[in-house]
Amino acid sequence: MAMVTGQQSSLWDGVIELTKLAQLKGTDPLMWAMQLSSTLNSAGHSMPSTDVANLLVSHICWGNNDPIAWKFLEKALALRIAPPMFVLALLSNRVITTRRSYPVAYRLYMELLKIYAFSLTSLINGPNYQKIMEAINDTLHLSQIFGLQGSESGLIVVGFVFTIVWELLDASLDDEGLLELTAEKKSRWHITSQDMGLNNHDSFAGGRTEKQELLSKSNTVMAIEIIGELFRDKVTSAILYLVRTNMPTHWESFTQNLRLLVSNSSALRNSKNISPEALVQLTSDDHVVLSRKCKTSSHKRFHAVMASGSLGSSADQCHGASPAVLWLPIDLFLEDIMDGSQVAVTSAAETLTGLVKALQAVNSSPWKDTFLGLWIAALRLVNRERDSSEGPVPRLDTCLCVLLSITPLAIVNLLEEEEMNCSSTNQRKESSRKRHQDLVFSLQQLGDFEGLMTPPLPAAPLANLAAAKAMMFLSGISVGSGYFEGMSLNDMPVNCVGNLRHLIVEACIARNILDTSAYLWPGYVKGRCNQVPRSVSSQMPGWSSLMKGSPLTPQMVSSLVSTPASSLAEIEKIYEIAVNGSDDDKVSAAAILCGASFARGWNIQEHTVLFITRLLSPPVPANYSGTESHLIGYARFLNVLLIGVSSIDCVQIFSLHGLVPQLAGALMPICEAFGSCAPNVKWIVMSEEISSHAVFSNAFTLLLKLWRFDQPPLEHRMDAVPVGAHLTPEYLLLVRNSQLTSSDDLQKDQSKIKRLTRLSSTLSGEPIFLDSFPKLTLWYRQHQACIASPLSGLVPGTPVHQIVEALLNFMFRKINRTGQSLTPAISGSSSSSGPGNEDVSLHLKLPAWDILEAVPFVLDAALTGCAHGRLSPRELATGLKDLADFLPASLATIVSYFSAEVTRGIWMLASMNGTDWPSPAANLATVEQQIKKILAATGVNVPSLTVGGNSPATLPLPLAALVSLTITYKLDRSTDRFLNLMGPALSNLATGCPWPCMPVMVALWAQKVKRWSDFLVFSASRTVFHHNRDAVVQLLRMCFTATLGQTTSSIASNGGVGALLGHGYGSHFSGGISPVAPGLLYLRVHRAVPNVMFMTEEVVSLLMHSVRDIASSLVPAEKLKKSKYVRKYGQVSLAGALTRVKLAATLGASLVWITGGVILVQSLIKETLPSWFISSHGTDPGGGMSEGLVATLGGKALACFAVISGTFAWGVDSSSPAAKRRSSTLEAHLEFVAGALHGKISLGCNKATCKSYVSGLISLIVGCTPNWLLEVDVEVLKSLSTGLKQWDEEELALALLSSSGIGAMGASAEMIIEGGMNFVR
Repeated sequence: MAMVTGQQSSLWDGVIELTKLAQLKGTDPLMWAMQLSSTLNSAGHSMPSTDVANLLVSHICWGNNDPIAWKFLEKALALRIAPPMFVLALLSNRVITTRRSYPVAYRLYMELLKIYAFSLTSLINGPNYQKIMEAINDTLHLSQIFGLQGSESGLIVVGFVFTIVWELLDASLDDEGLLELTAEKKSRWHITSQDMGLNNHDSFAGGRTEKQELLSKSNTVMAIEIIGELFRDKVTSAILYLVRTNMPTHWESFTQNLRLLVSNSSALRNSKNISPEALVQLTSDDHVVLSRKCKTSSHKRFHAVMASGSLGSSADQCHGASPAVLWLPIDLFLEDIMDGSQVAVTSAAETLTGLVKALQAVNSSPWKDTFLGLWIAALRLVNRERDSSEGPVPRLDTCLCVLLSITPLAIVNLLEEEEMNCSSTNQRKESSRKRHQDLVFSLQQLGDFEGLMTPPLPAAPLANLAAAKAMMFLSGISVGSGYFEGMSLNDMPVNCVGNLRHLIVEACIARNILDTSAYLWPGYVKGRCNQVPRSVSSQMPGWSSLMKGSPLTPQMVSSLVSTPASSLAEIEKIYEIAVNGSDDDKVSAAAILCGASFARGWNIQEHTVLFITRLLSPPVPANYSGTESHLIGYARFLNVLLIGVSSIDCVQIFSLHGLVPQLAGALMPICEAFGSCAPNVKWIVMSEEISSHAVFSNAFTLLLKLWRFDQPPLEHRMDAVPVGAHLTPEYLLLVRNSQLTSSDDLQKDQSKIKRLTRLSSTLSGEPIFLDSFPKLTLWYRQHQACIASPLSGLVPGTPVHQIVEALLNFMFRKINRTGQSLTPAISGSSSSSGPGNEDVSLHLKLPAWDILEAVPFVLDAALTGCAHGRLSPRELATGLKDLADFLPASLATIVSYFSAEVTRGIWMLASMNGTDWPSPAANLATVEQQIKKILAATGVNVPSLTVGGNSPATLPLPLAALVSLTITYKLDRSTDRFLNLMGPALSNLATGCPWPCMPVMVALWAQKVKRWSDFLVFSASRTVFHHNRDAVVQLLRMCFTATLGQTTSSIASNGGVGALLGHGYGSHFSGGISPVAPGLLYLRVHRAVPNVMFMTEEVVSLLMHSVRDIASSLVPAEKLKKSKYVRKYGQVSLAGALTRVKLAATLGASLVWITGGVILVQSLIKETLPSWFISSHGTDPGGGMSEGLVATLGGKALACFAVISGTFAWGVDSSSPAAKRRSSTLEAHLEFVAGALHGKISLGCNKATCKSYVSGLISLIVGCTPNWLLEVDVEVLKSLSTGLKQWDEEELALALLSSSGIGAMGASAEMIIEGGMNFVR
């Protein structure tokens, strides 16, 4: 080793001597270089040599800083004896810091930059590439400065180019005295002059002269011009684009300095080669765009369609491809969340936010069009509900909640996310201003859609008030918010009839995303008002009186209950009264909160629902010392709240706002406390006497509405569970606790904090678990056991057995045959007569939990007695009704027990003959015919669907008992909450039973409530889809054909949103029920499908069939100009075909996501698509050229389908909780694609389809969801990139790597340097 070191030392000493001698003699640089090369070759030293570079630069700086030495260096670089890039790195450390003392050296350094900085190809293709880059990294410390992981050569190239540009920039700022104006007051590079005390200036200058001063100024200009050249050159500008994309923090610091230079540099203004404006343009964010070369016209058309943000030409719009269908997924999502039988644990506004961002990305739409599409979709939802058939589940308030609360909240999210995503204050202000302008534009454009703006009748008075408010504002009449209280239409200013846009604007103003300048929009207000209209507010005290300090009198309470609050301050005032007021005032405040402010106070609804949820968990009083729960003392107050929010539409509003987990957490302590309390104490609430049983029943039935309590536990299900049907109390608490423990995330997410007031800034409470409520847990375990297996375990003589006896005697106390009670015969106990009525009453003054524990045994005994003829059906129904009236909470056990017994199939069939059981004969045939008519009109043909028959209808005995019980209830507000508990469970049960159980049930209920007939018949049609998978496939097929306008049906001939979702359902036309749009029918029935996992395969199949139909409609190019030909034969251009392909893919993605959520989407991408590509697919032997087009279009369709499905399920960024599941599925799929490209996987499909799919998939991910790539293993991406290059997709391979983060930046840079880049300037 010592010998080798000595030889090396001797070699370098010889090189120095050779150089000094040549310098002394003035040897020709070429001769010197040849001698040097010979010396190195003789010593076996490889070139280019970093050692030689170090030697020569050290020799020059600064002991031999003369022209001949620089010429030697230049020749060594030209002949690649020394590596040019490493020399530039060495010189940048030496020359830039001494540029004022050595201006000529600085000039020579920049001249070398101009020669070699643009010759990166020779660097990466030359010898010793890796060694050279390691030397550059060690010299400039790039890995430490930029935080680069590893020492990949390509990464160092990127860091080196960026460093050169940044050093030149900061040196120029320093030369002009501008560096102190930067945020850091200094440069991160060693550019500040450190040579003020040096005496050996440029040796060929002889000292610092005026000429040198001029040269220094000229150097500053040249440095700025080189910056411009580096941004102008296609290779270096692309490398700098990688920095911009993958190193945003460093880029932001760089651009701040650049903006300072542009604004203040005299050198830049004096340059003849570049202007400030040109430099701004060259360095702007949209100057360099990595793009792939489209080698075929179909590729060009595809990318044009995907990036256009609008759909098709006018000639194609007759086939469903109108601009409105861009937002079809929003229509489907909004319609789907209207299903009153389903609750969600996440806010609809949050989900809608993610969906809108996904659509904006995949459509590449301007935000003004995106906002407009969102508003129109929400307006269409309200309009579809306007004339729909009446049913047990009111939907109008929830539709208006979506339009006027959920949609504005989603827009608040979008505006604030944009503001928070900006890295600088100036960017934040500008970006926020631009998106806000887009929102304003969209709201102004709504004025062009008058057909959608007519408010439903219940909302019309509030719309009129909103219009009046704007009119008075414009007329200069100042009135308070309380001025309009009690005002009628006759009191209004002339012509101030309002519409839905007025309500939308007020909802936006209330959330501070709009101001009163909206009142100045052209056409917003029609007319002026010269005098203040008469107000009746003085006759009826309202919100204004409350805010002035008036007490809550009965008259005021009545007014406030019926009039929604108009501001957050008003609802906060009521909340404060509910917390701190007297007991009577608290009860009044609770009633007010649950009144019109809850259902129709859209401007502040998100706060109202949160306040109500909090009030359901009142604090322990400071001086409380009782042994029972402190909640008992709040009985009156809690009961008003519970009844106020117990209706099914109120529950849905909680669901829409994502507060179901919090509501469940508030209800469980109430159930535990009041269910453990005997009904010995009575309370008077609004003239009604209540007991602990009443409060418990109201809380318990409301709690049970929050999950599918009638369904068996997952582990006992024999079939697949529909997505969304797996909510359990444990899961609700898990979500609630997760929300509570997300405080760290909330602190980081300032946008969420900004949306909450001082009273609702955080969710209150501690984590709770089901075991915290032993009585509730005991009931729940018994409930699960009863559903899972036949009843057993009743031991005679135990307290439970005694309660069973008491309940049976209570239920059937009027039944007496041969002078004996029927209790022994039913229950199997002794033959002694039962206790008297007084004894029964005393025996049942027990806590509700104790009674509920006995109810399953009571039901078993009663059902057995009826089956064996010891009880008549009427007596059974009467007894059940008495039990439910005594303890309404027992309805839950009645429903779940009877449901479980039906599924066991051990009970006799009850003959619904009108004698023993109610008869559906009067309208059963009509109901069956209408169901079949609905299906046929929608395009679903089910031959096995028998209609009519001579034999009497039958139902399983437990189902017959349950139906009979429900129809004994009167329809009024006091029973709604209990019918709404039983209704969905009964419907689900009948759906799963054999035909015609559902029509029988519907016929009986239609006899009871004729106005519900259409709604009930429509709902009953879902039983067909539960039992018949082919019917589901037919309905899906009709969704595709209707949307694409490929059907002759009268409701779908034009395609698009109207054809898919129609205009509601009901008897709008003479002659009976109107045809139902296929999409609307599907959204109402898909939850009844027992196993949705087959859906992905069916949707893929239907998508490919749609592609073939679209391809067959293509018009030849020579006939494109003949518009009459297009209209006559319904054919479309290639661009139109691609548009419709995207529409079909969007529809398919929407259906898969809505049906199965994240799980089904992941199954699609991880399993279904790979299986489809591996499988063999037949082709049309006579297809010819069209078959190739079908293959290409099919690949594009599948690519759109996959990416759009992913954006819906996972989101386009990391803000969605589901984004955590994205990386593994996406990586697995990309691994599959890479394997196919490398030939490791045998494909069964057409190769053109595969190639089209891959190019479309990667293009969409790169263009629409680049953040996805940051989560994928870099090695997978590199493998995929290599495969793309092998398939002649070099530009796409580069675009993929360029969007894949710092880890892939090195490979991207090397590909750029090798020449695989296109630019759009």
